[in-house]
Amino acid sequence: MENPSSRKPNKRNNPVLRYAGLAFQMMATLGLGVFAGYKLDQKTGWRFPVFLIIFSLLALAILLWQIIKDTRR
Repeated sequence: MENPSSRKPNKRNNPVLRYAGLAFQMMATLGLGVFAGYKLDQKTGWRFPVFLIIFSLLALAILLWQIIKDTRR
């Protein structure tokens, strides 16, 4: 018979790990959107950061959709 205290916790159902991974994914996605928008704005040479705003808002929309999808489970 196996000792219950010697069992490893199930990593798949651990909410701390799940939400920590989700937080990292959020930071990476938003950072990528901001970086891509910034670089496109540098290439175009426009004074107003159009692509920075568009890509940031697009990344936020994708993140909100991902959070809703992941927390429904």
